[in-house]
Amino acid sequence: MAAIVGCIVHNNGIHFDGYLSPSAGLKFEDVPTGINGIRAIPTAGLIQILLFFALVELAWMPASKYDGDYGVGYFGNDIADPDEKARKLNVELNNGRAAMMGIMGNMVAEVLTGQTMAEQYAAGHISPFGDGQGVF
Repeated sequence: MAAIVGCIVHNNGIHFDGYLSPSAGLKFEDVPTGINGIRAIPTAGLIQILLFFALVELAWMPASKYDGDYGVGYFGNDIADPDEKARKLNVELNNGRAAMMGIMGNMVAEVLTGQTMAEQYAAGHISPFGDGQGVF
């Protein structure tokens, strides 16, 4: 979900202040929107991101917990009813899957059209079935 929210925020021109890489003189606002933004990040920064993800996935919240229950509760409160807990865990897993489909669809659309999400909406290209003149 963070990926699609980050994409929407970045496409709307909202950036962190300061430098992404002070040694390279790269500011956050210098990173292009869309899928091409990954190419602007220095290699050392990409390695740091991957190492952080590895730490989270392997040590902090291991991916071997298939039920999604990491014992942190629901907004800090544990859910006592096992049926309600199972339902909420399934809802969370399905929301995560929907968010993954959303960001993948966004990336595919950017590669196919050569436009970011904001550029597609501004040009009226919001449907793959239309001619760019609206939804259908």
